[in-house]
Amino acid sequence: MLPLQARTQELWGKHNPGLDTSPMEVVALVKRITGLLDRAVEEIYDGAALTTAEVELLVPLRHADAPVTAGRLATRLGMSRAGVSKTLAKLEKRGLITREVNPADRRAALISMTPTGENIIDDLFPRELEAHGKLLRDLGRNRKNVIDALTRLAETMESQLNTQNPQ
Repeated sequence: MLPLQARTQELWGKHNPGLDTSPMEVVALVKRITGLLDRAVEEIYDGAALTTAEVELLVPLRHADAPVTAGRLATRLGMSRAGVSKTLAKLEKRGLITREVNPADRRAALISMTPTGENIIDDLFPRELEAHGKLLRDLGRNRKNVIDALTRLAETMESQLNTQNPQ
């Protein structure tokens, strides 16, 4: 019996012979990896003060030399501006970040972490890193190859999106 992904590809190919199902191979692996990373930190975030999405935004802010705009955060993290803005609004409401008017561009707010936000991220993020480190420790000598391949994948995808939707 074929694995689910291969069977799905086969069925789609039969149903629609002209359909290129090859992207499923990469996408399925990326989703599987994402799911495994999420599973590794479930216990850490169960009942925690932050979600993984919130931590993702706060980590680059934690040691930023200067306040950052939402647009810059979104670009840096490869996230949508709308999603970043929505999450930042929640974090601000809870007192974990501050937003101040940017004197250089009044349309963009400058975002900084509050001491409360710093304390929470200082507690959660090291535990997340430890959990992810356990998952990845057996890569050994393959680690660089994996990082190179993932970097190439990210850059290829980014390039395609930037070509399709220049900002």
